[in-house]
Amino acid sequence: MTSLILFLSFFGMLLIGVPIGIALGSASLIAIMYIPFLKPDLYALGLVSGINSFTLIAVVLFTLAGNIMSKGGISKRLIAVADTLFGRAPGDLGTVTIMACLFFAAISGTGSATVAAVGLAMIPALVKRGYDRAYAGAMVASAGGLGVMIPPSVVMIVYAVAAGVSVTALFMAGILPGLVIALTLMIYNYFYRKQAKQVNMAEQRPAATGKEIFHVLNEAKLALIMPVVILGGIYGGIVTPTESSAVAVVYALVVSCLVYRELPLKALPKIMLESAMLVSAVLVIIGASVAFGRIIALEKIPTELAQFVLSITENKYLVLVAILVLLLIIGTFLETLASIVILTPVLLPVLTKLQVDLVHFGIVMIVALAIGFVTPPLGANLFMAAQVGEIPFERIARRILPWVAVLIGALLIITFVPAISLILPTLFLGYG
Repeated sequence: MTSLILFLSFFGMLLIGVPIGIALGSASLIAIMYIPFLKPDLYALGLVSGINSFTLIAVVLFTLAGNIMSKGGISKRLIAVADTLFGRAPGDLGTVTIMACLFFAAISGTGSATVAAVGLAMIPALVKRGYDRAYAGAMVASAGGLGVMIPPSVVMIVYAVAAGVSVTALFMAGILPGLVIALTLMIYNYFYRKQAKQVNMAEQRPAATGKEIFHVLNEAKLALIMPVVILGGIYGGIVTPTESSAVAVVYALVVSCLVYRELPLKALPKIMLESAMLVSAVLVIIGASVAFGRIIALEKIPTELAQFVLSITENKYLVLVAILVLLLIIGTFLETLASIVILTPVLLPVLTKLQVDLVHFGIVMIVALAIGFVTPPLGANLFMAAQVGEIPFERIARRILPWVAVLIGALLIITFVPAISLILPTLFLGYG
């Protein structure tokens, strides 16, 4: 009965136009009233613990860094380089955008930060190039999911601990699946642009000359060094991904204010306020979704769903398909880290019995849950893209559906071709 009240009140409020964060919180409080041993304190604790996270600092700081890059000339120069080198490639600036998300994913380790940093720079550029604003936002939201699929990833670490597998093996296993997903997104964008008769815009442009390439690379040399500094710090063990977000802010400030001199110091308070306002809406949703997820966990909904799926058949492939459906549903409503902590112990015995490799399944699980980042009504990346791109949520929600279908197609490939995940750990770590 409590579950019914929770979901009916939540969807009812969404239908009458209540903002998503308020709807989540209100539905949680209404449901708590019907559970005798719970008090409203649970909601307050969930709200606070949901945003009291060291990892979420990266979202805040990378959003600030992205805003500084956008206003201080760094993003402009990076876009010029990407456009010169890849702007004539199939898919035009959409290909550049997805590649930027792939690269930034290796810097941030989080989906929302990737969407914020890339979206602030690329969505306006995509609109100028002729892309529909909602389509551009949906593209950035989808590609932003690479933030948890490409190492380093906090989500991977949580799964490695829960499943008892090697973090290093899991990190290495995520590289090729991330590239597969990026490739499928680029292919979809190319055919969409071709069908819309917009690809000719790129084909009619003459190829860049060596002089043009040298000029944009020289102009952007400091901007191009920025990812090297951040990635080098992470992979060299000098800083964590969260600490690297602070490095990104400092580097962006120095280059924008002192070298390019396109960002006056008096503009910083406004940029900080804009970044805070941008992130605050997402943080409210994250905090409210944690409280919402705790009630779902108390009602044992994920556990019961898992047991039901696994009771249907013991055929390995049918079980995997059933688990994928379960993960896609759970990922839509429950925060990713909570989903992993709750479901991994439930699924491990069955996966072991069916001889499913746990490192491979970890990648499958993370990708499936990451699709929830962009699935209405609770996709965090979707809300971040809507905020960054100034897009009404209803428009971007409609535009995201084909991208979700493409992501599910890539998920099926990764699930049923384990070699994509396991070949690098096997070759370089002797895994298996």
